Amino acid sequence: MPPRRSYDQYCSAARALDVVGDRWTLLIVRELLAGPRRYTDLHADLPGVSTDVLASRLKDMERDGLTTRRRLPPPGAAYVYELTGRGRELLPVLQALGTWGQAELGERRPTDAVRAHWFALPMLRALEGEGLVEVRLDEGCFHLHVGATDGPVHGDGPAPADPDAVLTLDTPTCIAIGRGDLPLAEAIRGGHVEVTGDSPLAKQLREA
Repeated sequence: MPPRRSYDQYCSAARALDVVGDRWTLLIVRELLAGPRRYTDLHADLPGVSTDVLASRLKDMERDGLTTRRRLPPPGAAYVYELTGRGRELLPVLQALGTWGQAELGERRPTDAVRAHWFALPMLRALEGEGLVEVRLDEGCFHLHVGATDGPVHGDGPAPADPDAVLTLDTPTCIAIGRGDLPLAEAIRGGHVEVTGDSPLAKQLREA
């Protein structure tokens, strides 16, 4: 494997960009925040990345201690990639980038790909407390591990267990929340987001 390129600057920001500044790296982290993923799943949810580039980035990330690769036991018997503790520490970095990038979203372009779970990190920023939340959109559904300090913070599809709260909303409302145009509490009060569940988290959301 060729040596990692470097800015050769004695600066923590430059050193960080040596590791995560290549194109696609942080988006791979975004996908792996959902937990272990197979190569084919990553490729499917990163439209536009070539197989060669994805394979190269995953090797770089493994070398730099951001990810590990392991083989699932039978009957799965497939290799999966997952974040290390060091890789999971990039969550607040992605959250900060997402907040900064809200102003760049604008209207969705005809060429823009979209996956329901790409709304997970913006929605996670809008939630406080702890618990398992399922979010249902017309684009699909995803789930959030609100307040998680280890392991996956979100996932595609329905919640893997009984959720503490279920949020049902349409995609334009979710986009408005993600762009920062509409606070979640205001969307709930205005009837744009339906909250179901009897947990303290669900009651907290309804009373916000």
